[in-house]
Amino acid sequence: MSLPPDMTAAPGAGWDDGSADHRFRVVPAAYVYLRREGKVLLSRRAGTGYRDGYWAAAAAGHVEPGESVLDAAVREAREELGIEVDPRDLRPLTTLHRGEPGGPALEQRVDLMFEVTRWDGTPSLQEPDKASDLGWFGLVALPDPVVPHELAVLRALHDAGRHGTVVPPIMTFGF
Repeated sequence: MSLPPDMTAAPGAGWDDGSADHRFRVVPAAYVYLRREGKVLLSRRAGTGYRDGYWAAAAAGHVEPGESVLDAAVREAREELGIEVDPRDLRPLTTLHRGEPGGPALEQRVDLMFEVTRWDGTPSLQEPDKASDLGWFGLVALPDPVVPHELAVLRALHDAGRHGTVVPPIMTFGF
């Protein structure tokens, strides 16, 4: 089957022919957990309309069209924390497939979670309209509340360290 001339753009170039309206659409996101001395850097969400007041990965966001998840992770760390991360230093933690039962198509997500222990610069809040605080927390002393799907990943990270195992490479949440 050949596509009409106006639909031959490469995937990710921003085109949408509407043919997938009968299926849910997956929204990919990159999460970067900065780790040092047994602690993880979290920020308190504010002004976003989603889980404001909850603690979450200090650097996270949607993958933009035409952008790789690694590029997104590096970009988010720069935009949200003012630091530079070498993509080779991103260590995959897990891929989280999550959904909101009965929710709209845009609530079907794939979150690619990374941890990093090396970066250039000093992390600081760069977007005060989206976060109100930043702090280092031990995995056994997380603040309350943490965004629920992120809490599941942080608990898995804690359990893996405690039992000498790894975080499951694929996790689900909300199904």
